[in-house]
Order: sequence, then C-alpha cells, then structure tokens
Amino acid sequence: MTRPRLLGSLVQLLGWGLVGAILVAGYMAVRISAQGDRDERRPVDAIVVLGAAQFNGTPSGVFEARLQHAVDLWKAGLAPFLVVTGGKLPADRTTEAATARKWAIAHGVPASAILGENQGRNTLESIEAVAAIFRERGLTSAVFVSDQTHMLRVLRMAKDQGIVAWGSATRTSPTDLETDRRQVAMLHEMAGLAVYYLGGGRLFDDEATASNP
Repeated sequence: MTRPRLLGSLVQLLGWGLVGAILVAGYMAVRISAQGDRDERRPVDAIVVLGAAQFNGTPSGVFEARLQHAVDLWKAGLAPFLVVTGGKLPADRTTEAATARKWAIAHGVPASAILGENQGRNTLESIEAVAAIFRERGLTSAVFVSDQTHMLRVLRMAKDQGIVAWGSATRTSPTDLETDRRQVAMLHEMAGLAVYYLGGGRLFDDEATASNP
C-alpha cells in the first residue's frame, strides 16, 4: 500500500472511530437522562441516600436536596429504614453519613430507623458498604436517592452488588437545575460509567443497566 493510500485509510479509520465514540456518548447520555427522569418509588426494605459534600456537619445544597427527598420517601412509609452513606475528606471534622444522620433526625426520622456506612470515599465504596449492611440485616431491596444524572451509575453498581435496586432522584438538586452544573455532571457520569464498564460492567445490556424498567 502506498503512503497516500495508507494515510487515507488511517484518516478513514479515525473518522469511523470518532463517529462510533459520538454514538456511544449519545447513547449513554440518553440512558442517563432516561433513568434520572424515572421515579420508581415503591415499598422496599430501605431508602438509601448517597452522600455529597458537607461543611463541618452542614449539608451542601446538593446533599440537602437528596436528604429532603429521602426523608420524604421514608415518611411516606415506603421503607422501615433510611440508610445514610459517605465518609470524609482528610480535613473534614465529620463524615457525610454523620451529617446525614443528624439532618434526618432533626427532620423527624428516629435514630432507630437510621442505618449507615461512614467509610465510603466514592459511589462504589459506599454501595459496597451498603450491600454489606443489607447482607447483615437480611435486607434485599432499596430505593436509592441521588441526583438525576447520578442515578444510572448508582443503580448499576447496586444491582451488581446483589441489591434489588430502584431509583427516585431528587428534583431539587442544584446539580440538575443549573444548566452549567448539569452539563458538567453529565460528562462526569459518562466518564464514570465508561470507567466502571471497562472494569467489568456491560454497556449495551439494557436489562443490566436499567433499573427494572
């Protein structure tokens, strides 16, 4: 093959690769949005709220939006337990889980109804810890609460941990309401999903990646 033909073939391959990457990215964006738009609330063993930033025991706007929605679901009688999650950064005085527990108690959830993990440094670590709590308690099903853009990845990980997982995203998170932040969150989730799937997940398995549609 002559050099011009070789270069032409390489350009063509790169072009098709770019088209493929765009199609995959578009597919992922549609799946993320579709799952975030679903509200799958139903009676389950526990409501699980994913942690977010907190400031010396005060939840950030994103975290408070998640907590308010999770507490509302618990008060609606959907589950006997509220599970809080999240560790802390090195400079933090307290954990996301402790902040969530304090907030939930202040808003009417009895301490006896709150379970939690306080070591998770990311979504996967928190969900692995939640799965351990479920096994210890004999729990099997949960409604997970987080932001809309976060929900697909949360549910994929939860199902991979053996939890019968449903999603009910908060509709008041600044991450989803503010256009710039939603765009950043979408890119973050697409990257997070890609990394997770490359580590063993399945991108094009609709039954596996959707939460019991």
